[in-house]
Amino acid sequence: MEFSPYNATVIAKIMLTPDLCILRIRTDDPHPLFKAGQFTTIGLLGQEPRSQNSVPSVERIADNEMIVRSYSIASANHQTQNFEFYISQVKSGQLTPRLFNLTVGSRLWVRDTIHGIFTLNNTPEGRDIVMVATGTGLAPYISFLRSHINDHREIKLAVMHGAAYPWDLGYLSELEFISSTFENFFYFPTLLKSDDNWPGLRGYIEEHLDAQVLQKVGFQIDPEKTHFFLCGNPKMVTSVSNYLDKFGYTRHTKAKPGSLHIESW
Repeated sequence: MEFSPYNATVIAKIMLTPDLCILRIRTDDPHPLFKAGQFTTIGLLGQEPRSQNSVPSVERIADNEMIVRSYSIASANHQTQNFEFYISQVKSGQLTPRLFNLTVGSRLWVRDTIHGIFTLNNTPEGRDIVMVATGTGLAPYISFLRSHINDHREIKLAVMHGAAYPWDLGYLSELEFISSTFENFFYFPTLLKSDDNWPGLRGYIEEHLDAQVLQKVGFQIDPEKTHFFLCGNPKMVTSVSNYLDKFGYTRHTKAKPGSLHIESW
């Protein structure tokens, strides 16, 4: 039997748009318990075919070369063998066009370790939490909520999610359900290219911060009272960071704790 480096199987693939999907996989062996918000690395060999709606990549990859990328885990932290990822296809990229070509039953590689400090464990007890994302930067917050929402009824939590179109809000129904179930959770999706049928917010996340949407539901923009988490488009991260800087927020690091948490790798 020919050796395969693969150690996981696709168990579900939900196509939200031609370039946006939720990928669920099951690893051959369970992983250790992880912290909600962390990430792991997944990969495919260069020999795997690309999706039909991708474009040729300039760089040539050898058939036996493992193409790897890190992705935040969207599943709950107690799911140590079934993992969910929220993935956007980069049409000229190396890995995502191959991931988008996978079907249920396809095999792939998943690193056996999980990493990251972008976790709720760094939030002191009693602090409110605001999770800001664009695009697939929402993934770690889905893990946050699936893992912790029931244990954080004493604080306020909010998700602010920026996207282009309604169909880009991959977890809209789940987040609306959480919002209707937990009175301490607030969901603010905002779209850049919505039509008149969209009943929600329009425009950039920063505009709504300026309009004090958070303060209107009881949040205080104060590093001693509310922690912010940012994940997504670098321009959004920079802009929101600059906004919070005016209120005295500093970035959290291993060496120096702060109230502003930014995911990057």
